[in-house]
Amino acid sequence: MLDQVREINLLWEPVYPYLAHHIANVYGRGDGAVHEVGPFCGVIYDLVRQQTGASFCIASFPAGMQSFYAGEIERRKMEEIVRVVPTTPELTGIGDNTVDLLVFRGALFFPSFFTVDHQAILRALKPGGTAFVGGGFGKYTPPEVIRPLADRSRELNYLIGKKETTVDDIRKELEENNITENTEIVTEGGLWVVMKKPLEPLEPLEPFER
Repeated sequence: MLDQVREINLLWEPVYPYLAHHIANVYGRGDGAVHEVGPFCGVIYDLVRQQTGASFCIASFPAGMQSFYAGEIERRKMEEIVRVVPTTPELTGIGDNTVDLLVFRGALFFPSFFTVDHQAILRALKPGGTAFVGGGFGKYTPPEVIRPLADRSRELNYLIGKKETTVDDIRKELEENNITENTEIVTEGGLWVVMKKPLEPLEPLEPFER
């Protein structure tokens, strides 16, 4: 299976600049700690190029993907920019309130491969942070980029175990995880869940005595 995962990550290289543009528009910032999570990482390289974020990390699982990502980072001469850390679908090793932008592609479609932990995503986000979770080509990817890779992408997704998922499926899953606020399901350019972690309220000031 991992051979197919590696192949689809490489196959999608022409898509990444356009998808990064979509994610950057949703994020709306040029700073912050950016993490791309899971077995389907690659858009992070174009987030670097487009200067969306200040620090960049691939949180890799399963175990066999870490060396692949290290090679891809080296191929792009980004060793000093993008680091790789091991994790799990539960985002083991990623601290609470540490990530400003979390990108998790493929998270909603491969239940036989892994199960997304929505509460872990929310836990990892800093207050004011954004998670972009799901899959699709993004709303800016032109048809002439999609067309040459669509058939092989569909075949690889099937081999990896992709399951068709609907908006109602996602809404039910979010409700079961008690995530209903500050969350939007987006169907333009794929099927995505955009989660925004609210800013923490300011503590009241102590009374000032003269």
